[in-house]
Amino acid sequence: MLAFQEIPMARSAIRHVMSVLLLATAPLLQPALALAQASAQPEPELRLKIVGGLAEVSQYVRYEEPFWRQHLAEASGGRIRAEIAPFDRSGIRAQEMLALMRLGVVPFGTALLAVVSNEEPEFNAVDLPIVNPDMASLRRSVALYRPHLEMILAERYDVELLAVYTYPAQVVFCRDLFRGLADLEGRRIRTSSVGQSEMFAVLGATPVVIPFGETLAALRSGVVECAVTGTLSANSIGLHEVTTHMHGMAITWGLSVFGANRQAWNALPEWARTLIRSEVADLERQIWNAAEIETGEGLACNTGQASCRSGRRGTMTLVPTTPADEARRLQLLTETVLPGWVRRCGEPCVDAWNERLAPALGVTARPD
Repeated sequence: MLAFQEIPMARSAIRHVMSVLLLATAPLLQPALALAQASAQPEPELRLKIVGGLAEVSQYVRYEEPFWRQHLAEASGGRIRAEIAPFDRSGIRAQEMLALMRLGVVPFGTALLAVVSNEEPEFNAVDLPIVNPDMASLRRSVALYRPHLEMILAERYDVELLAVYTYPAQVVFCRDLFRGLADLEGRRIRTSSVGQSEMFAVLGATPVVIPFGETLAALRSGVVECAVTGTLSANSIGLHEVTTHMHGMAITWGLSVFGANRQAWNALPEWARTLIRSEVADLERQIWNAAEIETGEGLACNTGQASCRSGRRGTMTLVPTTPADEARRLQLLTETVLPGWVRRCGEPCVDAWNERLAPALGVTARPD
């Protein structure tokens, strides 16, 4: 048995052994301690620069801008901060958006399909005139064609597709009575694209390409008698005060793609890519739902319905889509719109259309 007086000596020996062990293991503990301290440091904040859609329209003001400036920061717990500017106020020509994204000059950007299709007509298959006369048709067409858009963006532009957005429906407004598409013959009509112009020319009308901001003045002065534009945007600039009749069939919608330069995208941490993709998918759903609501809201406001909430009530007459209009639409699509697009686009467009869209739409594209 250890004597009472020997206990201090034993304790001293134990302390000596412990000191030796600590000195021996210190080099091993230092890296571990440094790693623990580093892991305790907050992750560096990610900062993104976004080029969004058109300024001063509902999609940008109510959805895109708040999403990037506020919502994403909240959803990421402050780990992601983003700045956004509309492309038409960024000093960027809309026609150059995809080229700039490919170069990485624009890491995250929005491209209007109707504009970039001047260089790549294949993009515009889903928003050609009268392909989608209503929202249900548009949703179906985009779902069918989206994998092809994704492939084109990746292979030709090194862009990761994150979302497809749509603006509300664009319809025909006229200063005088008309009962359907056939009544547009002989009228001068404001248009905004080659496809629209080709279609109305076949109807016997005279298409006149006019910027949106000049549409009201052109109608007031008699430069044109009719105009194609959005149902609610027309109300916002006062078209309901200078026109009397509005057709219910959507001529076009105004689709855009939102994506990222793939090098910039892949440089983000995996958690950030997962979060952004999920949150942007929700933003996309909100924009589509809003486009559908605003299409109906525009019709209601222009015709003075009690359901009008976000516009000014007019006294316009809504011209319903008749069976004759639907038959004429299919004829125009088959004989004018689709062949014109194929001439601009070539064989790849024929294959893309027939593989992706023809079975659902019942209209086959043929080589020129």
